[in-house]
Amino acid sequence: MKLAILSRGPKLYSTRRLREAAIQRGHKVKVFDTLKFGLYLRQGEPDLTYRGKHISDYDAIVPRIGNSVTFFGSAVVRQFEQMGVYCLNTADSILASRDKLSSMQALSRHDIGIAETAFVRNQNDILQGIQEMGGAPVVIKLLSGTQGVGVILAESNKVAEAIIETLSSVQQNVLVQKFVSESKGRDIRAFVVGDRVVAAMRRSAVGQEFRSNVHRGGRTEVVELDEAYERTAVRAAHILGLKVAGVDMLEGKDGPVIMEVNSSPGLEGIEGATGIDIAGEIVSFTEEQLKFGNMNVRERLTLTRGYTISEFSITPGASLAGQTILSSGLREHDIIVLRITRGGEQIANPDKNRELMVGDTLLCYGSQVALSSFMPDRVRKRRRKRKAPQKLDDHDPS
Repeated sequence: MKLAILSRGPKLYSTRRLREAAIQRGHKVKVFDTLKFGLYLRQGEPDLTYRGKHISDYDAIVPRIGNSVTFFGSAVVRQFEQMGVYCLNTADSILASRDKLSSMQALSRHDIGIAETAFVRNQNDILQGIQEMGGAPVVIKLLSGTQGVGVILAESNKVAEAIIETLSSVQQNVLVQKFVSESKGRDIRAFVVGDRVVAAMRRSAVGQEFRSNVHRGGRTEVVELDEAYERTAVRAAHILGLKVAGVDMLEGKDGPVIMEVNSSPGLEGIEGATGIDIAGEIVSFTEEQLKFGNMNVRERLTLTRGYTISEFSITPGASLAGQTILSSGLREHDIIVLRITRGGEQIANPDKNRELMVGDTLLCYGSQVALSSFMPDRVRKRRRKRKAPQKLDDHDPS
């Protein structure tokens, strides 16, 4: 395999480890500075240059795109995709995870534990945003922050209001997140490669610091994840389209609470804490996936007129309930069931004799007309009513 690593820092630990792991497995590997590419767009012939020269063909790339070069870096990754090179994380998945608001929006529609979050710009909505989180203390985050930078714990409502107003006045977009007090300055970093967690560590803040990032002096220890935490980490990475991800979770009273999903997670802290060859896991996974390439399913489906992929749930009284896939008539109507989601279980490529049950969610490919006859009418989801925010006076101690 001929592998390219996109990184601005060839001497950084993560970049060095990936290069070493690839060489140890007999691959040819080169590190490219992400900002020194040139992108050229021609009909049917997207092209790249590096330092002004055309580069040779590569089988795969491992992108290590830093926060400060997200826009150009993701454009370079997308160009490799258009040229048919396998990209471990795609441009769209990098962009989806890098934007904290966008990633939380994507996760919020799924049955997965996330930190309750508010995003407001109007000054009159700031107090309501804070109160929607249950009031202070709340965590205020810059959308563009990384490694714990731009993360502030506001102990009172008035302090939170003042911070948000100040940051908004200098054109800084911020999120307000509910403070999970039971986490006690600790979080879990789960390192996802493909469809499994290959390593996990618990990070603990030191002293009065509430941020547990290793870059802020946080202590690390190996942790064995239970099924709920591992399933949550893998699901979060998949929702954002990431093959490799660092998923940060708090240990909430009701289970895992996702704080962030990182598309270029560092290797030094977690390899040091766990002793696991994570770089090797990444290279081995890239080898396995190379033959499959990057495929945009929706893009391919547009080539077949009248066919689509859709997901729907079996509701009480539906004709599919209690039927097997064979007896349901789905196949006769040119519909293939790709996956059944039942509770937390994912049943891929289900057998024809698998019984369909109320509450199952089916992922199907087939004729759009036929699919519509099996799908229930869309019901508008009722929104949960919340208490109106209380007005704060000058003596409010919260």
